Amino acid sequence: MTSSEQRDSAKDHVYSQLRRAIMMSHYRPGERLNPQELAQQFDVSVTPVREALQVLEQEGLVSIKPRSGHYVTHMTLKELLDWLDLRQILEVASVERAATHITDEQLDQLEKIHAGYSGDDEESIERYISENRRVHCLIAEASGNEQLAEMLGQVHDRLARFMVSSHGGEIMLRFRHDDLIQALRTRDPVEARRAMLDELTNMRLMTIERVIREESGSWQVGA
Repeated sequence: MTSSEQRDSAKDHVYSQLRRAIMMSHYRPGERLNPQELAQQFDVSVTPVREALQVLEQEGLVSIKPRSGHYVTHMTLKELLDWLDLRQILEVASVERAATHITDEQLDQLEKIHAGYSGDDEESIERYISENRRVHCLIAEASGNEQLAEMLGQVHDRLARFMVSSHGGEIMLRFRHDDLIQALRTRDPVEARRAMLDELTNMRLMTIERVIREESGSWQVGA
């Protein structure tokens, strides 16, 4: 393995571990991430740590403050609601378009993504979040609008840590997308829109309830 490949491997390892730690709230919003300390923790040089932090910044999970350092991104309640609203706008637009464009092959892909149920451990929850993103981005891709799919992926990255719950298994069972996929198979935009809105409404309520229950003490109402 070349030195470049070793560095990329180290970056990917640090990235995946930090991403999971942030999503599972092992690092709290506003907490400082020291590259030197992380390098010692992961037994790597500082370079792959900084590169991993840059990727996490692009996903909105880490904020880099000039002359200050790296921090777990803090989101106000207003910002969270805005992101949830934006997600709904994009999801509804994508599913309505996809209903009349999606292929049988793409529908088969959707059904295979959540084919196996996994439990409440952190690895399973992280897997569900990744698979949920794949489902919704694949629907957006089926709409035929590549920019819509790309933007929706970015929104899912921003909201990733709010998908985590102490009842991860319950969420995975409730949001297997069965109704949504069946609606897409009918090629009916109205029914597909209804199924998408049902899922988004339920997830929005669960997200806000979780924030109020577990993180209300550290949240700000405004900007």
